[in-house]
Amino acid sequence: MTTGNGRILGAIERIGNRLPDPTMLFVGLLFITWLLSWGLSYIDFGLTDPRSGEPLRIVNQLAPTSLTAFFSSMVATFAHFHPIGVVLVAMLGIGVAEHTGFINSALRAMMSVTGKALLTPMIILVGIVSHTAADAGYVLVIPLGGVIFYAAGRHPLAGIAAAFAGVSGGFSANFVPSAIDPMLQGISQSAAQILDPEVSLNPLNNFFFTATSSLVIIGLGWFITDRIVEPRLAGQALDGDLEGLPSMDPLTDSERSGLRSALWSMGLCIAVLIATAWPEGSAWRGAGGSLTERGAPLMGSIVPLIFIFFLIPALVYGVRAGTVSSSRDVIEGMTKAMNSMAYYLVIMFFIAQFLYSFAQSNIGILLALEGAALLKALALPAGLTITGVVLLTGLLNLFIGSASAKWALLAPILVPMLMELGISPDLAQAAYRVGDSTTNIITPLMPYFPLVVVYCQRYLKGAGIGTVTALMLPYSITFIILWTAFLLAYWALGLPLGLQSSYTY
Repeated sequence: MTTGNGRILGAIERIGNRLPDPTMLFVGLLFITWLLSWGLSYIDFGLTDPRSGEPLRIVNQLAPTSLTAFFSSMVATFAHFHPIGVVLVAMLGIGVAEHTGFINSALRAMMSVTGKALLTPMIILVGIVSHTAADAGYVLVIPLGGVIFYAAGRHPLAGIAAAFAGVSGGFSANFVPSAIDPMLQGISQSAAQILDPEVSLNPLNNFFFTATSSLVIIGLGWFITDRIVEPRLAGQALDGDLEGLPSMDPLTDSERSGLRSALWSMGLCIAVLIATAWPEGSAWRGAGGSLTERGAPLMGSIVPLIFIFFLIPALVYGVRAGTVSSSRDVIEGMTKAMNSMAYYLVIMFFIAQFLYSFAQSNIGILLALEGAALLKALALPAGLTITGVVLLTGLLNLFIGSASAKWALLAPILVPMLMELGISPDLAQAAYRVGDSTTNIITPLMPYFPLVVVYCQRYLKGAGIGTVTALMLPYSITFIILWTAFLLAYWALGLPLGLQSSYTY
């Protein structure tokens, strides 16, 4: 990286880290939301809420009814905040696997056959494939990225950045269909039927594009990590808690025996899952008969399965390697994992309250509708319009994290509008997916962003929002520019976006 760019990222990191603690940042955002909702509640924007068909109103969060609802639901808001359960349940199993030495030995074995130069694309690839398992990548792949790089003698923050780029920055890229495909397709189809009730879209209408996009994300992420991010981190001393992290020492006989038995047990677990999920009448399948459809028990069980698939091999490893002698060792591993999540839980409490008020206020919907209206008013050529969809989505993604919720707001406006311009719902959805992915990694409002900060603090005590933002900004900028260019080139070549898809309407 050039010295000038390095100075810019360094300045971003310093400024970001001078911000208040992330917890206080969300406390401030909560109060700002309250004040904005109070002021905007007196304005008639002349917009229709696409969810209800009623006039859109900003709900004053300082009104007595809103405040009493806020306080009466505070506990439920925190307890039901999705990322908390995902992280904690998965960490119970991962904590045991780490405490017994299973992860340590597995990584050392893997690195003995993987060259250092190939670690980056491997981690990004695993991050991309993890999309199939819902949010598992955030609690599994990203921290392992740091551990793997550290054990290989590379900077762990570069490993975290590469994994975060694959898991979140390339969220819409995947070689394997996932639950997000039919979820977005369903919203797109409903939006298209506003204009044409006969429109029917295939759930995999973007699959070919997202699969080939995986190669783009791997290539770009590899270059950015090795040529930009890691050189900038060179010489940055680690001052975190490095105890228990793996080294490159050869495996002992007991470790090798334990690892072999653990992997066999993990394979057996996977075989049992496949055997029970494969039959057409499997209880793992959803109402539509698919394993990956929204609401399918398998998709809802991903995190518990991660817990089981780490816990059982960890126990087998511990017994065979001699690191587990009683149930106390297992509980100690879980306890240590929960101790490391204390700061994360504090942040999550205030994030949950902020997101509750932000959603209740309807400010996010106002931003989405006004942005879509602006894009329509500009009446740009088709290529620029698609680029505008990407940029609008990327901007809104800084404030509204949920891919499905955001598309549910935008699709009823954008899809019919683009259809009137001759652009298909398939292409509109593809553009949305590019924009929705590329800014995930730079917004502190994304629920898992603070968790990545916590991962970095394991190696660098002073890591904060600025640290992660400066790490991820090169990925975000590069992804949104070159991934958009790839979409436009893909379109120009007439390559199929997916099954039964088209570019024109």
